[in-house]
Amino acid sequence: MRIPFRYHYCLQSNLRIAIIGQSNFAADVLELILERSRFQVVGVFTIPDKGSREDVLATTAANHNIPVFKFASWRRKGIALPEVLEQYKSVKAELNVLPFCSQFIPMEVIDGASLGSICYHPSILPRHRGASAISWTLIEGDEVAGFSIFWADDGLDTGPLLLQRQTNLEPTDTLDTIYKRFLYPEGVKAMGLAVDMVANGTAPKIVQTEVGATYDPAMFKAENQRLCLDQSAKRIWNFVRGLDSVPGAIATVVLDDGTEEQVRFFGAHLYSAGPVKNGKPLKLVGLAKPAWVHEGGLLIEGTDGAFVNVRRIKRGTKMINASDWFKQAEHQPITDFSEDELAKKAQLSSIWQAILKAPIEGATDFFAAGAGSMDVVRLVEEVKDAFDVPLENEHVFMAPVFDEFFDLLIRTLREGSGGAGGKQVEYQGFQLKANKRDIRVPTQLFINGEFVDAEEQRVLDIINPSDEQLLCKVACASPNDVDKAVQAAHKAFFGSWKQVSARQRGQLMLKLADLMEQHKEDLATIESVDSGAVYTLALKTHIGMSIDAWRYFAGWCDKIQGNTIPVNPARPNNVLTFTRKEPIGVCGLVTPWNYPLMMLSWKMAACIAAGNTCLIKPAQTCPLTALKFAELTVLAGFPAGVINVLPGKGSDAGQAVADHHLVRKLGFTGSTPIGKHIMKSCADSNLKKCSLELGGKSPLVIFADCDLDKAVKHGMSSVFFNKGENCIAAGRLFVEDRIHDEFVRRVLKDLRSMTIGDPLNRSTAHGPQNHKAHMDKLVEYCQQGVAEGAKLVYGGCRVPNMKGYFFTPTVFTDVEDDMYIAKEESFGPIMIISKFNGSDVDSVMARANRSEYGLASGVFTKDISKALSFADRIEAGTVFVNVYNKTDVAAPFGGFKQSGFGKDLGQEALNEYLKTKCVTIEY
Repeated sequence: MRIPFRYHYCLQSNLRIAIIGQSNFAADVLELILERSRFQVVGVFTIPDKGSREDVLATTAANHNIPVFKFASWRRKGIALPEVLEQYKSVKAELNVLPFCSQFIPMEVIDGASLGSICYHPSILPRHRGASAISWTLIEGDEVAGFSIFWADDGLDTGPLLLQRQTNLEPTDTLDTIYKRFLYPEGVKAMGLAVDMVANGTAPKIVQTEVGATYDPAMFKAENQRLCLDQSAKRIWNFVRGLDSVPGAIATVVLDDGTEEQVRFFGAHLYSAGPVKNGKPLKLVGLAKPAWVHEGGLLIEGTDGAFVNVRRIKRGTKMINASDWFKQAEHQPITDFSEDELAKKAQLSSIWQAILKAPIEGATDFFAAGAGSMDVVRLVEEVKDAFDVPLENEHVFMAPVFDEFFDLLIRTLREGSGGAGGKQVEYQGFQLKANKRDIRVPTQLFINGEFVDAEEQRVLDIINPSDEQLLCKVACASPNDVDKAVQAAHKAFFGSWKQVSARQRGQLMLKLADLMEQHKEDLATIESVDSGAVYTLALKTHIGMSIDAWRYFAGWCDKIQGNTIPVNPARPNNVLTFTRKEPIGVCGLVTPWNYPLMMLSWKMAACIAAGNTCLIKPAQTCPLTALKFAELTVLAGFPAGVINVLPGKGSDAGQAVADHHLVRKLGFTGSTPIGKHIMKSCADSNLKKCSLELGGKSPLVIFADCDLDKAVKHGMSSVFFNKGENCIAAGRLFVEDRIHDEFVRRVLKDLRSMTIGDPLNRSTAHGPQNHKAHMDKLVEYCQQGVAEGAKLVYGGCRVPNMKGYFFTPTVFTDVEDDMYIAKEESFGPIMIISKFNGSDVDSVMARANRSEYGLASGVFTKDISKALSFADRIEAGTVFVNVYNKTDVAAPFGGFKQSGFGKDLGQEALNEYLKTKCVTIEY
C-alpha cells in the first residue's frame, strides 16, 4: 500500500548538501546543483584515485573549490570507520545526494544529514532492485524503462519514493542507448528537481510496495554474464543487449581443433531477412545447431526456430565484426604516415593521457589502464570534436590499444576526406614505355578496393591501334566477377560509404581530381596509345574535361537538397510535407571506346556526388585509363567497394550488369540497337532506372550569310574531331547552294594539309581509328555511299602504305535524303554534304528533323532570328549556334528520340542518380 507523505519544512535558503558518489553522472548532478545559488555543496565524497586517475566527480569538485574526500571504504566488517564518520560529520551536511554510488554507505551517514539522503536508481522500483537494474530491464524484456529517486533506508533500494520517470523501450535499445538517451540526461535533471523539492518542503515519501518487487543478480560477476543458448531467440537477444556495450554476453566457441575460446557478443538483433548466402558454420557450446557466420554477422537459431543475429564479437581485448570471424588476413597496419598525421597522433595521445591520467605508449590498452564506460563516451566525443570524424563507442572496443585506435582514426580520416591519401594497392600490370615516359599500368579487375584476376584467368587482347601490335593482356570479367563487384558495392553503400558525409564525399572527389591532374600526362599517354586519341587532344579534352567533371560535381555534394511543400491539412491538425533527395544505391555504368576516361568521368562523377556506389564496365578495346583511374581512387582514399572497374565483353559482363537485381540504375553510352537491348534488360531484371546516350546523326545547317571562314573551321571540327569518333559529330551537313562549292573547296584544301600519323607526335592532327572492326565498317560505309550514287570527292579508304588503323578523312557530296549514308551514323571521319536552297528554310528544317536521332545539331548564320528559329524548331538535345563541339561540364548533355534519354553533366545529371522521397508528418 502506497502512503503519500510530504515534508512540512520551511524553504531552505542555504541548504548544505553533501554529494556522495562517482562518475560523469554525479559530476553533472553536482554542476546542476551549483547552478542554484541558494544551495551550498559543502563536501564531495568519492572513490580513491586509480593509479594517477582521479574520478571526474573529484576533479569537478576541486575546480569549484569544494572539499573532496576519497574513501576506499566507509566501513569494516559492517561497522562504520570512525575516522571516515568524523570527516563526514565535519561538513555538517543537511542533505546527502547520492547520484551514483558503488560503495556501501553506513546508516550513520545515511541518517547523518538532518533531511536524510536521496538516491538515484535506474529502474522503476520496486522492480529490479540491485546493482544491475538497467541490464535486467532489458534482459527481462520489459516494455518500459525508467528511474527512481528514493529516500535511502537500511534496505537494498527499498526506501520511500520521491519521484519516478519512465520511457518506452525501443527494439533498438541496448544498455548503452537507453542510458544515454534517457536515464542519464533525464536522471540528471530529475536529481536537480528532487533537491529543489526537498528544499521547498514538497518532496513526498511514498512507501514502496513489495508487490512485483524483484532482486536481480549483479551482472558484474562473470558467472552471471554467461549467455544461455538453450532458449528462444528473443530471450537470447534481450540478454545480449542487456550487456551491450559493457561487459558483453559471454559465449564459448568450439574451434576447428576442438579447443574452446571464450568470447563476448555485442550488437544483437532479431533476424527475419531469410536464408543467408555463403554462410559458414560455427559451433557454440550449448547450442544444438551450428551458428552461421555470414556477411551480416553471426546467425543463431533459438529454441523457437526464430533467429538472432550478432554483429560484433570480442576476442580477448579485440573487438571484431562477427562477419570477419574466419578471415585469416587482417589488414596491414599503416606505416606511411604524413607529417600532418603524425601531428594528429600527438594530439590523440594528449586526449588519451587526459582521460587515463597516465603516460601513453603504443601498446597502452584503454581498458587495461582502468577506463570505464563513461571514459569511452568521453573519448569518442573528444575525438569527434578534435578530428571531425564519425565515431561510435564500438570503435573503441574494436581498437582498444592506442596504436590500433590511431590506425583506425587515420583510416577513417583517409576514407572520409581524402586525408593524406591511402596506400597504393598491389597489382599485376605492365610497364608502358611511350611518350618519353615509363608508366606502370594495371591489367587486373578492380573489385572491392583490390586488383584481382578474372574468373578462370580470362583475358582480353589489347591492341595498339597505331601499329596493330599486342599492347598487353587485360583481365576479362565474367558474370560471376560482376556479381562480386555488385556485392562489394552493395555492402559499401549500406556500410562505409554511408559513414562519409556529403562534404567529405566532395573532398574525396577533389582529392581524386588533384591526383588525376598530377598524373594527367600519364593518363593522356595511356589514352593515346590505348584508344588512338591524338595526345594533345587527349591531354586537353579526354583528360582535362574528366578532371573538370570531378571538380564540378564535387561542388554539388553538399548542395543536394529537397523542398518543403505547402499542403492542405485536415484541421485542426497541421501537416509538414517535405522531400528528400536520396542516392539510388548500386549503379552500373557501361561506357564506349571513343572517350574512355571522359565518358567514365561524365557518368561516375555525378553518380558518386549523389552518394551512390558503382561498378563500371569500360569498353573492351581500351580499358587501360579506367584501370589506372582505379589505382588513383585508392590513393585518394575512397572506401573499398565504392568504385569497381571490370573490363570485359559487352555480351557477358555488360549483360550481367544490366541483369543484376542489386543494380538499381544503369547508365549506358553506346549504339542505339544495344541501347534498346539494355533498356529491355533493365525492365526484365528489376525495372532498374536507366539513362541512355545513344547514336546520333546530328545535322549542321550552314546558311550563305554565315562567316564562311568560321563555318569551314567548325564544320571540319564537327566531323573530324577525335577522328570522327564523336557522338555529337555532325553526321550530315546541309550547305546553302550559293556557298556549297566554295565550302567544299576550302574543306578539301584543309584536308590535303592535315597531318595523319602517330598520335603521340605533337604535330599529328588525325590518329588511327580505335580498332580494326570499326575501320572495316567505315570502308564498307563508304563503299555503300558510292554504290548509291553519292559523289566521293576525297578519301573513302584506309590510308595507303601505313601500318595501323588509319582511315583517310572522307568527303561525300550530292547526298540524297534516301541514301544510307544520309540516314545512318558512320562514327568516323566522313563528311556527308547535301545542298539546300536558302529560300526554302522550312524544307531544310524538315530534312534536318527527318532523322530518328536527336542528339545534337548546329547552325551557322549571322541572322539571329534565323538562328533562334532553328534552335526552336530542331529536335535535338544540344544546339550549337556559330560554334560546334562546345561542351562544358556545367551544361546538360543528352539526346531526344532514338538518341536516348537522360542527361550527363550539369545539375540535371544528378537527377539521373537520385530518387525523391516525400515525407508527410501530421502534428
